[in-house]
Amino acid sequence: MLNEIKSTALTAIKELVEIAKLEKGDILIVGCSSSEMLGEKIGSHSSIEAAEAAFEGIYPYLKERGIFLATQCCEHLNRAIIIEKEAAKKYGYDIVNVVPQPKAGGSFSTTAYKNFKEPVAVENIKAQAGIDIGGTLIGMHLAPVAVPVRLSVNKIGMANIICARTRPKFIGGSRAVYNEELL
Repeated sequence: MLNEIKSTALTAIKELVEIAKLEKGDILIVGCSSSEMLGEKIGSHSSIEAAEAAFEGIYPYLKERGIFLATQCCEHLNRAIIIEKEAAKKYGYDIVNVVPQPKAGGSFSTTAYKNFKEPVAVENIKAQAGIDIGGTLIGMHLAPVAVPVRLSVNKIGMANIICARTRPKFIGGSRAVYNEELL
């Protein structure tokens, strides 16, 4: 099952990056329930092994393209974000002090913290795209306006996934003309 999680996570992330037209320096947020990937209730069976499998499918692909991975911690850390220090500084995010653990932050964020070059925690971000693995509710960390994205896969492991990209807000009313490339 771990190989399946890794390969499906990679498929999902490739499709999302392409559909969202992410560029170097953009942020992609991942909320991930390792419990849900294993068919258990969110927050009940945290699994470093399942989290590592998903991380191995996602992180190298993003890193190779210069896209920052941000991971959402669980509710015990108020959905704080683990991100590279470089990204926090680039976007002006305030760094807070916490180190995620499997039962306080989640296995995926714990894995990211252990694998990032210079991991830091921040409270809020505005990511350009995201993937919610297992109902973790990442919406508060997406830039306005979020647009749902359908992929060829709808589960990673046993967990349902929901993806989104963002686009600039439409302003100006009925006489405004919009740049179709930004839709």
